[in-house]
Amino acid sequence: MNIYKEVRRRYLNGESQRGIAQSLGISRNTVKKYCEGATVPWERKSYSRKPVVLTDDIKAFIARCLLEDKVEGTSKQRHTAKRIFNRLVDEKGFTGSESTVRAYVHLLNEKSKEAFVPLAFDAGDAVQIDWGEATIYLTGQKMTINLFCARLCFSEAPFVIAYRRQNSESFLDAIVQTLAYYGGTPRRIIFDNAKVAVKDGFGANAKATDSYAKLAAHYGFEPTFCNVASGNEKGLVEGLVGFSRRNFCVPVPRVETMEELNQNLREQCQKYMAHTVPGRGGSVGVLFSSERTSLYPLPAYRYDPAKRSEVKVGPYSTVRYDTNNYSVPVQYCGKPVTVKALPERIEVFSGGEMIAVHQRCFDHNKSVYSLEHYLPLLEQKGRAIFQARPVRDNVPEFFLNWLKKQNLRPKELVSILKLSLEIGYEAAMHAHPTVDVKATSDPIIRDPVQVADVNLAAYDVLSVARTEVST
Repeated sequence: MNIYKEVRRRYLNGESQRGIAQSLGISRNTVKKYCEGATVPWERKSYSRKPVVLTDDIKAFIARCLLEDKVEGTSKQRHTAKRIFNRLVDEKGFTGSESTVRAYVHLLNEKSKEAFVPLAFDAGDAVQIDWGEATIYLTGQKMTINLFCARLCFSEAPFVIAYRRQNSESFLDAIVQTLAYYGGTPRRIIFDNAKVAVKDGFGANAKATDSYAKLAAHYGFEPTFCNVASGNEKGLVEGLVGFSRRNFCVPVPRVETMEELNQNLREQCQKYMAHTVPGRGGSVGVLFSSERTSLYPLPAYRYDPAKRSEVKVGPYSTVRYDTNNYSVPVQYCGKPVTVKALPERIEVFSGGEMIAVHQRCFDHNKSVYSLEHYLPLLEQKGRAIFQARPVRDNVPEFFLNWLKKQNLRPKELVSILKLSLEIGYEAAMHAHPTVDVKATSDPIIRDPVQVADVNLAAYDVLSVARTEVST
């Protein structure tokens, strides 16, 4: 830098290039470049010689290797630059260096990085939805549940609700719950190409499932599907999935019911309304209040997301759904009924009337019995009471042991079981008039006829008198 400064100063003062070169002891070519100001010492030309070993055939081979990785989608079995180099040596007789291959692979990977367009949405335009997972303790049992996350694109107002499964009925119910929470419907719902929503195609060419299309028609929104592997197209909700897991579910929630968990999640979403959106000039709640007026009004009829199936009640008075059996009252045995599957319940209908409702079982090949459904049958088949699955699966062991000690007739046992369903097992033990709740072995028989104690004093007097006479 000092030499450049001195050359320029002397040249501008009229000194010749030859004289400058001699006095400073540098090349006349260097002096000439610096005098004219065409070259500066702090800028250097980049080396741009192209390696002659990278022929068009070699370049095409490297590009095919990278394309195969993208098509296969196996992140842990991808071509490394070294693997491509080894294949080039073995298959193409490549004579260049490994560093040459590495440089070209790096160049291709740099070119393949996608650029994203920043987006802005109008009020009421769209909501983005997505699924995520979280760990909870439900009735003390550790399990993984599914978080359905939704976020309005204008106000960024969030809604999060939990389900045990990512099935069709949960997906549809989640959207119904989301729109009810927002109090209106946006023009579009943006989602990926999950099977619960798409029956054919993907991206712009995707076709919604029949149930999702019905829901969209009812609420008046347009289903919009992202391109494959394009999470950036719903980046707002992608961020919400991670945020809700780190903030709404830390520490790990411990709840007794899914309803309790969802109430907690709803309260967290309400608290988020106070969050300020950078550069938007207001909180999420303020922006949502403005956006809400731009949403379509909700329809008068709330969409029913349940799956329905027509089945016949089996010989054990059960209906089958999703590998599990659910009981119905025994008088419907052999008759056709309708099963409605909701995210957390199974409802059974006959002639439009609901005849049974159960908590949905999420295991496989299990049977769920309600004791009340089998009581009329147990009155007729009394010897089966203590071996009946509906009794053993529902009645506490202490109550069963107590019943066995009473030596009661079948109708009396059924009568006590009916009473226990109404007032509870402990209360039934004390309320039934025909048994002694303190009995531990044989029952105590209570005689309704009250007999007074006999006074034998008169007999004692007569006995003494007879003795005196005899003497």
